[in-house]
Amino acid sequence: MPHFYYYGIDIYYLVLIVPAFILSLIAQIKVKSTFSKYSSRFSSKNITGAEAAEAVLSAHGITDVRVERVSGNLTDHFDPRSKVIRLSDSVYASTSVAAIGVAAHEAGHAVQHAEGYSPIKVRNTLVPIVNIGSSFSWIAIALGFVFSNNILILVGIGLFSFATLFQLVTLPVELNASKRAMQTIAGRNLLAEGEERRGAGKVLTAAAMTYVAAVVMSIAQLLRLLLIFGKRRD
Repeated sequence: MPHFYYYGIDIYYLVLIVPAFILSLIAQIKVKSTFSKYSSRFSSKNITGAEAAEAVLSAHGITDVRVERVSGNLTDHFDPRSKVIRLSDSVYASTSVAAIGVAAHEAGHAVQHAEGYSPIKVRNTLVPIVNIGSSFSWIAIALGFVFSNNILILVGIGLFSFATLFQLVTLPVELNASKRAMQTIAGRNLLAEGEERRGAGKVLTAAAMTYVAAVVMSIAQLLRLLLIFGKRRD
C-alpha cells in the first residue's frame, strides 16, 4: 500500500482536504446566516439594491452598464461581456442592508472593469485556461495513475495549478470590489452611518470568507496531489 495510506486511510486527504472542507462549510453557513440576518434589517434611506448599484455606477461616471433582475437567491453577478449587473430576487427590489451591500459590491466589479483594475485582467486571462484545466486535469491525473505515466500526472497537476492561481487572483478582486462598495456607500450616504453600514460590511466580510475558503481548498488539493506524486517517485 502507498506510503500516504495508513490502515486504508488517505492521510493527506484527512490532514489537508477535510479541514479545508470544514472551513468551506463554515464559510457557507456564515454567509447565508449573515445575509439572512441583515436581509430583515431595512435601510432608513429606503433605496433598493438596484438603486444602490446604479448609485455606485453613477459615482464613477459609468453609463454603459445596465442593472437587471435575475431569478434565484445569491445569484448576483456582473457580466462584463454584456455589461450587465444581474441582481437576484432577494437583492434587486429589496431595501435591506444586505441587499444594498451586495448590489454595491457587484457594481464594484463593473468599476474594476471600467478602470482596468489589473488583478481582474489577470483573472479574465486565466478563465479559458481554467475552463480547459477543470475538464481535463483530473482525467489526466487518473489516467496517469492507471497507466503509471508520470508525464500525464504532471500535466494534470499543471492544469490544476491554474485553477489554484485563479482562486488566488480572485480573492483580491473580491476584496477590492467590497472596498469600493463600502467607500461609495459612505460617500453617497446610501446607508446610515453606524449599524446599517456595519451590517453591510459584515455581509461582505462573510462573503469574502467563502473566497478565502476556496483558496484554502484549492491549495490543499494541489499540495495533496504534489505529495502523492512525490511519494510515488520515492
